[in-house]
Amino acid sequence: MEKSKVYFANFRATVHENIQQKLTRLMKTAGMDTIDFQKKYVAIKIHFGEPGNLAYLRPNYAKTVVDFVKDLGGKPFLTDANTLYVGGRKNALDHLDSAYMNGFSPFSTGCHIIIADGLKGTDEVLVPVEGGTYVKEAKIGRAVMDADVVISLNHFKGHEAAGFGGAIKNLGMGCGSRAGKMEMHSAGKPRVSERKCVGCGMCTKVCAHDAINIADKKASIDHNKCVGCGRCIGVCPMDAVKPASDESNDILNCKMAEYAKAVVDGRPSFHISLVMDVSPYCDCHGENDAPIVPDVGMFASFDPVALDKACADAVNRQPICAGSVLDEVEHVHHDHFTDVFPDTNWNSCLEHAKALGLGTDEYELIQI
Repeated sequence: MEKSKVYFANFRATVHENIQQKLTRLMKTAGMDTIDFQKKYVAIKIHFGEPGNLAYLRPNYAKTVVDFVKDLGGKPFLTDANTLYVGGRKNALDHLDSAYMNGFSPFSTGCHIIIADGLKGTDEVLVPVEGGTYVKEAKIGRAVMDADVVISLNHFKGHEAAGFGGAIKNLGMGCGSRAGKMEMHSAGKPRVSERKCVGCGMCTKVCAHDAINIADKKASIDHNKCVGCGRCIGVCPMDAVKPASDESNDILNCKMAEYAKAVVDGRPSFHISLVMDVSPYCDCHGENDAPIVPDVGMFASFDPVALDKACADAVNRQPICAGSVLDEVEHVHHDHFTDVFPDTNWNSCLEHAKALGLGTDEYELIQI
């Protein structure tokens, strides 16, 4: 396979070109304008940031991408899918509140927000994964699958399970419905916390396999009948239904790659990563620790695998920020991400994505 082109721009600005204008030039140089956007629905996948976290990308960057798409005749919308865990983005109403709180609105970004998997995280499309080892049908938020074009706008940072979060994680984990996220995190089946359960019966109504019974105002799941679809997790108003967290990080990475393939297969896609505020943890945290390395720049490519590899390589070339968690650990792996999280192996995601045909980790870096 030939090397993929990854384009790079640093964060230097002049009186003649600010950072947003430079991002526009990066997108043009990288060829994003060769996509046919005319009258096409364009899903711009972004992370709106968990309330309390300040490392997520500013809405200004989203507006730059939105304006670029609109200038080319497209109909863009910002999107993300609901989270599996309890927090500010577990249903569409809370998710929108969180997005608005963090500055994402039609007025600041120039387009609307659509939560991909609906009100309770159950509005999904089953998408076959060609060549999938772990996932045969990915559960993807419907709004993402209804789009004609997919753009991933990624905040590149560390991650406690995947090693780092970039384009593949933003597409794979980020576009999965709540049940899809459960499938990526778990090989098991959900369980009920009796302490939280109030016996409302919502879970029994959505279970298509009669696997849930209520006795003494407490639900229980018969794992002999349960197929692990996860819809009961999405509808529980008390967050009493919990997924099993029994999957290894390597398999999680492979499943994320398979979900990302399901998202982009069969339609145009383009990927942009900003390597800045490189926090050690995901933006799903309600806080952000100090960056582990200095800001690097902006990267863009048609190839999400090459893009993630280029960003990881760039981070690993950076000096360590004094006082960060990376500064406090023993450096035995010659890899910033693995030094912070020794139990992770981010290469497993890229290797599996490459095997799936999602892209290549061989790239040519072109600085504008």
